Amino acid sequence: MSRTPRVIIGISGASGAAIGLRVLERLAGTGQVETHLVISPAAERTLATEVDPAAPGRARSLASHCHESTDIGASIASGSFRTAGMIVAPCSIRSLSAIAYGQLDNLLARAADVQLKERRRLVLLVRESPLHLGHLRAMAQVTEYGAIVAPPVPAFYQRPRDITAIVDQIALRAIGLLDLDIEGLAPLEWGGEAG
Repeated sequence: MSRTPRVIIGISGASGAAIGLRVLERLAGTGQVETHLVISPAAERTLATEVDPAAPGRARSLASHCHESTDIGASIASGSFRTAGMIVAPCSIRSLSAIAYGQLDNLLARAADVQLKERRRLVLLVRESPLHLGHLRAMAQVTEYGAIVAPPVPAFYQRPRDITAIVDQIALRAIGLLDLDIEGLAPLEWGGEAG
């Protein structure tokens, strides 16, 4: 692996696009991580709708490298391109299903598949509710392959003051699942009950 850890961030079209943007902000803020970004066409719209019209451009400006979702020949589509892992935040059911069942017709799914075949960390923030059996089976399938399914669930014990605090906590939790040893990227730990 390169001396600087490389992390791939995929943003799919599910609701919760602010989480993917926050993951990028947190990683870029360290100055110690090389980020590779893939935004699906549906995510472009979701970012603009849920965050603001400038959000897709902001995401691209934060990333070290941006890749078009149609470029299945990009560096991140190869196992020889070593990474510390990949976070898909949010992960739509469409992206989850593509990864689970090998429908690798776009770069986001292909890069995720590469993480699995190379036994690297793949964190999927699956954003859907309620779930039917097909969703659950796709989650079980990617988990059997080695992915980490981490729905964006708030840590209410932290008593978040607003949506920004919730988004930040979820982003840090996702980053923490990559097990990077970088100051300022660890999620808040539960301290136990006062005795």
